[in-house]
Amino acid sequence: MRPLLSLIPVALVVALAGCNPTPQTSTTDAGSTTNAGTQTANTTVSGPITLGMMPKQVGIPYFNACQVGAQEAAKELGDVKLVYDGPSNDRSEDQSGMLDTWVTQQMNAVAVACNDPDQIAQSLVRARDEGLTVVTFDADANAESSKRQFFVNQVGVKEIATRLVEEMVKQVGPKAKVAVVSSSSTAPNQSVWLKAMEEYRKEKYPDLKVLAPEYAGEDQIRSRQKAESILKAEPDVKGIWGMTSVALPGAAQAVEAAGKTGQVAVVGLGTPKVMKEFVDRGVVKSVVLWNPVDLGYATVHVARATARGELKPGATTFKAGRLGELQVQGTEVLLGEPLVFTKDNIAKYDF
Repeated sequence: MRPLLSLIPVALVVALAGCNPTPQTSTTDAGSTTNAGTQTANTTVSGPITLGMMPKQVGIPYFNACQVGAQEAAKELGDVKLVYDGPSNDRSEDQSGMLDTWVTQQMNAVAVACNDPDQIAQSLVRARDEGLTVVTFDADANAESSKRQFFVNQVGVKEIATRLVEEMVKQVGPKAKVAVVSSSSTAPNQSVWLKAMEEYRKEKYPDLKVLAPEYAGEDQIRSRQKAESILKAEPDVKGIWGMTSVALPGAAQAVEAAGKTGQVAVVGLGTPKVMKEFVDRGVVKSVVLWNPVDLGYATVHVARATARGELKPGATTFKAGRLGELQVQGTEVLLGEPLVFTKDNIAKYDF
């Protein structure tokens, strides 16, 4: 999701990644005392918590917004030292390398938005085996093989899939040909959304023809190029889903440049601040998302409570500061329902 425009001015994070914080005293379930870097997998932390929070890629408006919320929560809680950092490219291997480094730096917890649910699993296992609390957010790891403890899920899969399909059908009708621009075939959140969208389409709109997804990585320029190729190869296409916050503006740029505003619908997931200009010009009628500021905020609360031993499997609700009670389903903490931004309300949102 590499932006052309910056989303939110974000204060610089204190550069903790290059230094070793003072080891914090923590207590295992057995009651023994150990340093954060050598604690066992069942350790709960009683002192200050150093949390490494890793987006899929730094510099993207969506993850900048997550950072704002994470910093808000860390300041509010007072006992969380937040290190918000990630790779400059959307490569899971880069995430794994950074995670392995963080494990040696005596952090207490990590929260990761995963580029690949399986590739990153072993690095998350190593973090757990070294006693770190491990949670994921935005995009999950393989829950079983990674040993991650909780996933902070922005919205239920069924809810987001239903909303995206319904928004498209509302604009193109139930028998049109539509296309998809996504990031990668391994991106866990987009993969499950696309699968759920196809299941819903088959059930509700069997005559809606969906072309095979085009993958552009987390890159707005490549997303635009993919959308341009679709418009040339499929002149009768009536809609394009943009499955990321860079795919959506990329597709909108392609449609507008081709002179097909009002002829080809552009529907998908995007941040309102980036998408407002396209909504104002009528290129895009609706944008689906959740509040990424709230996602970052909730993730810090979940990571802290898990590290403290206050949030455990079996919980059905979790109180996350100003967000109030969030639903917990198994090992997933749900942020809430998706939001739909239109010309009537998009200016109200500052992310």
